[in-house]
Amino acid sequence: MTTLPDPASARTILHVDLDAFYAAVEVREQPSLRGRPVIVGADPKGGKARGVVSAASYEARRFGVHSAMPISRAWQLCPQGVFLPPRMELYLAVSARFMTLLERFTDLVEPLSVDEAFLDVTGSERLLGDGATIAAKIQAAVASEERLSASVGVAPSKFVAKIASDLRKPAGLVVVSPAPDAVRAFLAPLPIERLWGVGPKAATRLHQLEARTIGDVALLPLAHLIAAFGEASGRHLHDLAHGRDERAVEPEREAKSLGREHTFEVDVADRDEVGRMLLMLVEQLASRMRHQRLAGRTITVKLRTADFETVSRAVTLTTAVDTTESILPFARELLVKCDTTRQPIRLVGIALSHFGVVQPALFEPKVARQGRAVARTVDRLRERFGDAAITRGSLLDLTPPSEDSGPRRKAPPRRSTH
Repeated sequence: MTTLPDPASARTILHVDLDAFYAAVEVREQPSLRGRPVIVGADPKGGKARGVVSAASYEARRFGVHSAMPISRAWQLCPQGVFLPPRMELYLAVSARFMTLLERFTDLVEPLSVDEAFLDVTGSERLLGDGATIAAKIQAAVASEERLSASVGVAPSKFVAKIASDLRKPAGLVVVSPAPDAVRAFLAPLPIERLWGVGPKAATRLHQLEARTIGDVALLPLAHLIAAFGEASGRHLHDLAHGRDERAVEPEREAKSLGREHTFEVDVADRDEVGRMLLMLVEQLASRMRHQRLAGRTITVKLRTADFETVSRAVTLTTAVDTTESILPFARELLVKCDTTRQPIRLVGIALSHFGVVQPALFEPKVARQGRAVARTVDRLRERFGDAAITRGSLLDLTPPSEDSGPRRKAPPRRSTH
């Protein structure tokens, strides 16, 4: 367990960012692409498509291609590029392993997206070395375990660490001394666009104040910034220009929801088959809830039809539930409410949220008490002999899904598809 840092002492914050993530994963999966301009995004359709670029390799960036650019423009700039469709399931699986890897170095990991995170390693330094040493160890682990490169910024604040990680990509490691003078000297020559919150409009206002670098902003009187941007934004810019950012790294440790979902290999018109799959999902979810000593008050059912329309319905109960018998009647009602088009079904899912403690009523019916007792017995049998040791007769011919759709974090959650 990482020791929490002393708020009065200087912090050591890392920003770890996987380089050209989607494109790098594609090159890893297809080594023949190495050295070629790889562009992940919509099908360019010969430069006539309307989609955007999701990621571009560094080879593609030399042609001016970058993420969020219209794919038609990317085609014009780099028609010889290798254009690939995104494979989100693959990227999310790699992301999950990446976040788990980071947690080996500190408990204080705050994911920002699928490919980047803040770490507070202040409490880890005594065991693992200083910030630069830990950063190098993370880079080595990412390279050896995922065959990807990561850029890392090491600094006393999140803002400065984020800037540092972006300066020497790919595979860069930039360390900023925690001394206030050193932080200001690091920031001073950088363009004002590096300041968080400074877009084109804010940049124009700062130019009018004759500020083009962060150092120029630091020299402006606070009153001038407040007059130009208002109290909150003016103080925000003033603090950042001086390298002041007291925000803590805030990991999300508790699940917001837990769920299961299944994508059919072939769209299913038979509602009985959809209902049986829902039963299996409820059975698996309830078992997982009990294993994690969780119970939920809100039940959500999701349905996706063959035309990719997704509908979800939810109900919130007065008490938390964690057994198939207590969840299934509501899940079936919600399934009917979702199923309004009678289209063939592509996906069905179930989730529980608003976690609480199961509190049986004083005069709870005997059947409910027996249901929980049976559920606990089934759990023990499965723990001892495996999940296939006992199942409902109506589910014998169904292949169970194997992955959770939760818990959910700040980073996009992994979704199971089969």
